[in-house]
Amino acid sequence: MTVIDQGSKALALAQLSEHERIPLVGDLLGLQLAFNPGTVMSLGSGSTWVFTVIGAAATIALLYAAWRSKSIAWAVAIGFVWGGAVGNLIDRLLAPPAFGVGHVTDFLAYGNLFIGNIADISIGIGVGLGLIQIIRNPRPELPRGQSPGA
Repeated sequence: MTVIDQGSKALALAQLSEHERIPLVGDLLGLQLAFNPGTVMSLGSGSTWVFTVIGAAATIALLYAAWRSKSIAWAVAIGFVWGGAVGNLIDRLLAPPAFGVGHVTDFLAYGNLFIGNIADISIGIGVGLGLIQIIRNPRPELPRGQSPGA
């Protein structure tokens, strides 16, 4: 997923403009280049380095969680979130204006709500898959031989 995310961002940088939106589905979905120093809808734009640190810690924690997962479904859900987190972390580390405070490249314009990218979609899919797992099995699996009250 990270390769697709970075490739789509490179294509967006080469082909799109910050000042012009290309409609795909009327006003609902379009293509427009944007650079996000913060989180969703540019919240926290003055604290880009904080998101870099959180993103780095999250990618390590998510990789560990996926490895320790007891089910394929959870590993896949966590993997989608991890892939998205890595995609945006690469931007924060390597994109302008400087190492560790780079702005995330966005290009998928959802009406006038916000502009996102493939990494954001991956995170959303992973969260959705995780919620499905929680709804399907609200009680966590216990190690073999351990009772719920132990």
